[in-house]
Amino acid sequence: MNLMLKQIIAGLIGAFVLTIIILFSTFLVFPLDSMGQLFHAKIFDISYLLLISIVVTASGFIIGASSGLYVKGKLHFIRDRLEEINKGIKLTEKATGKDKDLEDIPSQLLQIERKFSQQAEISQRLVTERAEEREKSLQEVVVQERNRLARELHDSVSQQLFAASMMMSAINEGNPPDDPTVKKQLQLVEKMIDQSQLEMRALLLHLRPIALKEKSLQEGMDELLVELRQKVPMEIDWKIENLQLEKGIEDHLFRILQESVSNALRHSKANQLHIMLIERDDFVILRITDDGIGFNVEEAKTNGSYGLQNMEERASEIGASLKIVSVEQEGSRLEVKVPIRKKGGNSND
Repeated sequence: MNLMLKQIIAGLIGAFVLTIIILFSTFLVFPLDSMGQLFHAKIFDISYLLLISIVVTASGFIIGASSGLYVKGKLHFIRDRLEEINKGIKLTEKATGKDKDLEDIPSQLLQIERKFSQQAEISQRLVTERAEEREKSLQEVVVQERNRLARELHDSVSQQLFAASMMMSAINEGNPPDDPTVKKQLQLVEKMIDQSQLEMRALLLHLRPIALKEKSLQEGMDELLVELRQKVPMEIDWKIENLQLEKGIEDHLFRILQESVSNALRHSKANQLHIMLIERDDFVILRITDDGIGFNVEEAKTNGSYGLQNMEERASEIGASLKIVSVEQEGSRLEVKVPIRKKGGNSND
């Protein structure tokens, strides 16, 4: 039962009870000779009981409906403010209003918004501190081993895959066999080698040092995407603004980019990849779009995709929201929105 119906019923009941009390008091002061007088009494040629019934019903309905609309309006006001807080929109005194009936609720909403802002700031600061500690405590031997393994894979397995791909391409284009079955199998082998090359590049992307070190986020992303553009058969373009962010936020955004690009190389079969990093309305927005085969997002989450889980955890650690939209055979889009806070919990103006 909705709020409006409840208020109308309450109004009808209240009006009915009030009418009974008034009639009872009236009959005490002006007693009737018999109850028959009550049934035959008329006002303006209308039965007294009928008139009372209409007045009671109309009054109860009007009072209940008015009360319902009033209460519903107040609840909508509170709901809208809470929704703004949930979306990370900064409340203002004007937005909270000055309704006397709500008394302290507007100020309490502002306090809740400030607490959320402070928690987001603390979370971002903790992430930054942890990122700096991880970078300082990272053992040099681990970095060297990762580099050595990536270098050997690139110089040996990757080069062999490239050579095999060139040979299969030459066979299929230069002197293909007459047997259709063999020809189809050779083409399948060529596709498998090409896919293995993409898998290898994705693996090398994970093996390379993922810390930005002394580079800015823009410099690190530019370097990564320039290298990918030279090595993968995919059209890659990007728009990356030079933003001044805390170290922890930069590190997590860079890792989300790596994970997303790696997934695109291995699974999307895309021809185009577009990356955008901008700051708008107190939010840093990282958007990665491809025109690949797409996938079922809910199914991937249900199956416990490590890549998606990893990106969601990183977004959560910096107080960001992560949204993935994918349509099969049309492509996918990943968007990360990070609220940027000034010290003291206020958004940038």
